[in-house]
Amino acid sequence: MPPTPFQAYPEDMVIADTVRWLERAVIGLNLCPFAKGVHVKGQIHYVVSQATSAEEEAQDLHRELEALAESNPEQRDTTLLILPQVFADFLDFNDFLEVADAMVEELELAGILQVASFHPRFQFEGTEVDDVTNCTNRAPYPTLHLLREDSIDKAVEAYPEAEMIYERNMDTLEAMGLEAWLDLDVGPRCPITGRSLPPSTTTSHEKE
Repeated sequence: MPPTPFQAYPEDMVIADTVRWLERAVIGLNLCPFAKGVHVKGQIHYVVSQATSAEEEAQDLHRELEALAESNPEQRDTTLLILPQVFADFLDFNDFLEVADAMVEELELAGILQVASFHPRFQFEGTEVDDVTNCTNRAPYPTLHLLREDSIDKAVEAYPEAEMIYERNMDTLEAMGLEAWLDLDVGPRCPITGRSLPPSTTTSHEKE
């Protein structure tokens, strides 16, 4: 009998991998100065999608966008929708982001919510696959980050020179190097053994 999607990617393992990445990389390296506050307050909602196709994932995204829009921001400020079984290919994932943006418009949530993204094979245009700067946008699994526009505006107002975060992150990653990044151990775990999986560096797909 073939394993069920839940057996293939247990939710607790996927969330634990994501939280470890958030704490060690995003917060630990201060890649996003706004992440620590919502993490400490327990305002991040983690959802592990068991979708295995773009169509199924669109349904999950639709549900989570509506749920975030209707929830109390003091209890749920943001959502990480984690996709362990779909969009292993970065180019396919990148194409799906157009669907995500269109869905925000369709649900009349433009100006209220937006969708950001992370991918384990993220690659900036013009970089080599093992360029450490790509790690600023890499996560253990393909992940859609659902954010409130109001929260973004408040965070930017409170943080001086928010427009410099991107450049500072590039400098941080270049200074630490790829080996030090790998030492953080922020990749996914094997769902069978629980051991860290080796980093994937076999893709030529790039994002502008």
